[in-house]
Amino acid sequence: MSTRLSIICIWVCFITLLILGIMMVASTGLCAPVPDGDDPADFLRKQSLFALLGLTGALVVSTIDYHILRKFIVPLWVGLTILLICCFLPFIGMNINGENRWINLGFMSFQPSELAKSVLMICLAHWYTTHREMAGTFWKGFIKPGIIFGIPLLLILVEKDMGTAAALAVSGFCVMYVAGVRGWLLLLAVLLGAIVLYDQATGSPNRMERIYAWLDPEAYSQGAGRQQWISILAFARGGLSGVGLGDGIDKFGNLPFAHTDFIFAEIGEELGLIGTAGVLMLFTLMTLAGIVLALQTNDTFGRLLATGLVCTIFWPAMLNMMVVTSLLPNSGLPLPFISYGGTNLVFTIFAIGLLTSIQRHTPNKREIYWPTRRLQDNHKL
Repeated sequence: MSTRLSIICIWVCFITLLILGIMMVASTGLCAPVPDGDDPADFLRKQSLFALLGLTGALVVSTIDYHILRKFIVPLWVGLTILLICCFLPFIGMNINGENRWINLGFMSFQPSELAKSVLMICLAHWYTTHREMAGTFWKGFIKPGIIFGIPLLLILVEKDMGTAAALAVSGFCVMYVAGVRGWLLLLAVLLGAIVLYDQATGSPNRMERIYAWLDPEAYSQGAGRQQWISILAFARGGLSGVGLGDGIDKFGNLPFAHTDFIFAEIGEELGLIGTAGVLMLFTLMTLAGIVLALQTNDTFGRLLATGLVCTIFWPAMLNMMVVTSLLPNSGLPLPFISYGGTNLVFTIFAIGLLTSIQRHTPNKREIYWPTRRLQDNHKL
C-alpha cells in the first residue's frame, strides 16, 4: 500500500466515523439533560460547527510542511504546560464532577489535555529525531525525553483525567519503541507507570468504587456501576441489527452521558452488533493505514510523528470501547470522532490534518536511521 492510498483510507474511515458521530449526537443529544432555557438541538448544532471547524483546520494544516513545527517546539511545550496549570487556577479552571480538566474561555470551555495529545507527540518525535543515535542510552534516550513527556502527563493525571493520561502514556511508549529505546528501559517505564496508576487508583475512594463496580456491575447497578450495567443491557437489547436509529430507549435519562463517553452503547442499542463491529473495523483500518504511512515515511521526524498521532487516535478509541463493554473500569474517555465534545473533535481532526501533511511533504530520499547500533563508546551515557 502506497502512502497516497494509506491517507485516502484514513480519510475515508475518518469521514465515515464523523458522519456516524453526528448522526448519533443527533439521536442522543435531543434526550440529554440541558440547563433550563437551553435547546437540546444545540448539541447537534455545536457538534456540526466543531466538525466544520476541525475539517477546515485539517485542510489548512495538510498544506503546510510539518517540518516547520520543529522550530516551535519550546513555545509549544511551554504553552501546553501553562494551559494545563491554568486548569487548577480559580476563575479560569473549571471543576466538573470533581475533575479539573477544563479552562473557562467565557464563550466556551477548553480541555488542554486534548491539545496535549498532538503537542507531546510532536515533542517526542522532535527529540528522538535530534538525538536519534542516542535513543538507546539511559540519559538522552530515556530520562530527558521522559521528563519532557512526563511533566505534562503528570499534570493531566493530577487533573484526575486518568483515561487520557493512560492513553497518552501508551502512545508515548509506542513512539519510544519505534525510536529505538532499549527494551529494559521500556520495561522500566511500564513498571513506573503501573506503580503511578496503582497509587492513583488506590488513593481515591471514588476510583476504587469504580473498580469494584467494574468487577461486579450488577451489584453496583444503582451506583458506581450504573453506566456500565445499562450499557450491557443496551448491547443486549440491540442484538445483531439494533432497534433502529433514533429508537433507543436508554438515552432517555437511563444511561448517563449517552451522548459523550457512553455513546458506543447507544450505537450498540440502535445499530446493533453490525454497527459496533463497523466502528471497530473503521478504527482498525485507519490504524493499519496509519502504520503503513509511518513505515513508508522517508524521514525520521515524520515517521515518529505519524506513529504518535495514529496512537493518540487508536488508544483512546480502544479504551473507550473497552470501558463501555465493561472490559475496563470506567475512566471517562470520549470516543474519537463520535462522542459529543468540541475540544476532542477539533484536535482529533487536527491530527488527521497532520498525518496528511506528513504524506504530502515527506522528502523523497529516505534517511538512514540507526537508533542504537552505531553509538560511539564515549556516547553511552
